[in-house]
Amino acid sequence: MRILLVEDEPDLGQALAALLRQERYEVSWATCLEEAYRLLAEAEPDLLVLDVMLPDGENAGFELARKLRDSGFLNPILFLTARDSLEDRVEGLDLGGDDYLTKPFDIPEFKARVRALLRRESQVKRGGFERGPLRVDFVNRRVYWEGQEINLSKQEFALLEAFALYPEKVFTLEELLIKFFPEATSGVYAVRMGVARLRNKLGPEVVATVPGGYRLGVS
Repeated sequence: MRILLVEDEPDLGQALAALLRQERYEVSWATCLEEAYRLLAEAEPDLLVLDVMLPDGENAGFELARKLRDSGFLNPILFLTARDSLEDRVEGLDLGGDDYLTKPFDIPEFKARVRALLRRESQVKRGGFERGPLRVDFVNRRVYWEGQEINLSKQEFALLEAFALYPEKVFTLEELLIKFFPEATSGVYAVRMGVARLRNKLGPEVVATVPGGYRLGVS
């Protein structure tokens, strides 16, 4: 499991990186947004551990989380910060954070929260997804519709996987474009065509058009 730690305090960052490596995680450590974006571009982490106040600004961590969620980043985000007000916790979770731990914190609790977030992500993918006529096998990358296996391209499967992993989420055209069609010259038209291909191969109800974008349509 890959973890990206974004923490500008040298002593704490070094200690947490070493701790996580002892737990056999693959850890990258960034101290500012420039380093974080570079590491994100190199490999998508399974978990992002993110401070809120960075050299780039007192809300830099919130801004990074917002941009990542807008661009289609789906993996867990754990905020780790001294900002302990109710308003800050609510903002962090509303921006797409999965958990919020305030400093100072106990190491056993930090490790437990990391394990819980990674375990939940792993269990979702390992267990597959089934709803109505749709069944998705995340491990073997197979899709079934009404019991029949349907062949999807890598891009089509990735798009369907996002809808299945987050069945209640509304994905905007822009975030789907950035995440799954970054090289498209036709703009959001590429997203519409990708959704149309899924509907043609599976069923018209597999993806629903809703205010703001698209979401999984089967129930």
